[in-house]
Amino acid sequence: MHVRTPPPQGREPMNPPRRAPLVWAATAVLTLLGASLAVSPDASAATTAAVTVNAGQVLATVPATGVGTNVAVYDGNMNDAAVPGLLSAAGIKAVRYPGGSYSDIYHWQTHTTDGGYVAPGTDFDTYMSTVKAAGAQPIVTADYGSGTAQEAADWVRYANVTKGYGVRYWEIGNEVYGNGEYGSSWETDKHSSHSATTYATNLVQYASAMKAVDPSIKIGAVLTTPGNWPDGLTGPGDTADWNHTVMSIAGPKIDFVIVHHYPTSSSEADLLGKPHAEIPGMASTLRSLIDQYAGSNAPDVGIAVTEANGNMYKDAASNGLFAPDEYLTWMENGAFNVDWWGLHNGTDCSKVTSVDGGTDYDDYGVLSSGASCEPPLDTPFAPYYGTQMITKLAAPGDWLVRGSSSSSLLAVHAAKRADGDVDVMLINKDPSNAVAVSLDFDGFSPSATTPTVYTYAKNGTSITSAVSGSAAQQSVPAYSIVVVQLHPGSGGTATGGTTSGGATTSGGTSGGTGSGACAVTYTKSEWQGGLTADIKVANTGSTPVSGWTLAFSFPGDTKVTSVWNAAVTQSGSAVSAKSLSYNGTIAPGADVSFGFQGAWSQNDASPAVFALNGAACTVG
Repeated sequence: MHVRTPPPQGREPMNPPRRAPLVWAATAVLTLLGASLAVSPDASAATTAAVTVNAGQVLATVPATGVGTNVAVYDGNMNDAAVPGLLSAAGIKAVRYPGGSYSDIYHWQTHTTDGGYVAPGTDFDTYMSTVKAAGAQPIVTADYGSGTAQEAADWVRYANVTKGYGVRYWEIGNEVYGNGEYGSSWETDKHSSHSATTYATNLVQYASAMKAVDPSIKIGAVLTTPGNWPDGLTGPGDTADWNHTVMSIAGPKIDFVIVHHYPTSSSEADLLGKPHAEIPGMASTLRSLIDQYAGSNAPDVGIAVTEANGNMYKDAASNGLFAPDEYLTWMENGAFNVDWWGLHNGTDCSKVTSVDGGTDYDDYGVLSSGASCEPPLDTPFAPYYGTQMITKLAAPGDWLVRGSSSSSLLAVHAAKRADGDVDVMLINKDPSNAVAVSLDFDGFSPSATTPTVYTYAKNGTSITSAVSGSAAQQSVPAYSIVVVQLHPGSGGTATGGTTSGGATTSGGTSGGTGSGACAVTYTKSEWQGGLTADIKVANTGSTPVSGWTLAFSFPGDTKVTSVWNAAVTQSGSAVSAKSLSYNGTIAPGADVSFGFQGAWSQNDASPAVFALNGAACTVG
């Protein structure tokens, strides 16, 4: 690998300055791949592209935590009243805390940092209130740099035992390889040794102490992003590079690996080429490391990208296109979580420029921080709308399926919905020309009815919808994102990786009522060996509900594997879901939601079909 000195630091959040991500393309090959997207200024006014969608070739299930963002304790606006609604509308289902490098100086019990600024109203409980109000899941980074395994274990106890928050995902440190081991020191690390061996050894201790409190939590290990500095370097005190050292010691003890992705680019065209040029290779390398070192746990060890963004054009139209391409390409390649940096970030007003006929505030946030040179506080920037377009394509539990394009300037992502629909996202990376797209499907016969089409246009401030084009032909404006939603016709649709003529064989049904003053509705997605369910409990009475319990049964050997926003127990086929401290009270006419994932044997003669019709929903 060609090694270079880390680049200048430049990310500048509101208070205090936060260093830039030290990641970039490691070889000239990746730069050339991105450069191939450059558009000639005298290009013709119309281009064409052919897109093929294979609805029977499933790449991944959309994870419940797939689309996430970051918040930081120095952001006094992270818990604004508008934030839960904005997160929910954008489909952001995971929120990481307490904020990048601040994670390694933050002490949760005292809500203080070693030398940093902490804004009022950004404590852990207030953060959890915002996350729950948004219907999202928390991802917490424990303090490795200035904390201890006991401090982290106490945090787990407070979060999951005392408060019943059900925080499932815990990282141990943030970008710990930036602790000076390789010559660049932006990350606080007060351990006497900064080697990968020391981190891995301590990581095992953190995992042991934290899981002794709550064995159900998942522990994440910090790795260097493959192909990015300092990947491949061997530091003092180690016999191998960071990733091989950490995984060789801690691999069998962890539940997921963590990388950050801030592709360095030389132009907008270069930036827009990065997801497809870099991510598949990075994900493959990470999976190989997991398979090599995680032992029998390897199939269950996940990949999380807990920070992602471009390194330039941060609020320009191009970053709005980059955002969904980044999220979806990582998910298609096996990541269960991608967290954009960040919710708010702030800017240096001297760096505001005009780009693409709009304004680039040089702000890493998806929402305005309300700086004097920016729009009003919490105004969405282009990456917010690009992220929101994912909600038009798919929901957690749907399947991402294979899509291909004949043009390097037209990215395609496709999803197979639980109800049998197939949706297609088309990202036109040409800043000057619309593209006429011909669509072809394998394993899916679309209805002849005119489809609903959602569009996020260049420099737009909203997403529009129209009934337009056809299942075979669509026009995608220059520098825009289009999602085409298609219903199945009489030819059948592929479900769970197999084709079934004329009908969808798996979940996605809705219904169910219970007894008492609460009622249940739900949606579910099932595939060979697994399922995801989202369940809503509503108060149908005239007085507040104070605590609720839902009981139902599974057939066969179906087991609950993960859960959010409820306490779920299972004995054989009997399942019980109970409210937590923060969602037990339901006002008349209101509702709360929870969900779970499950697994069942592929050799089980009874598939995982279940129904909540008539399930016992009790209050109190």
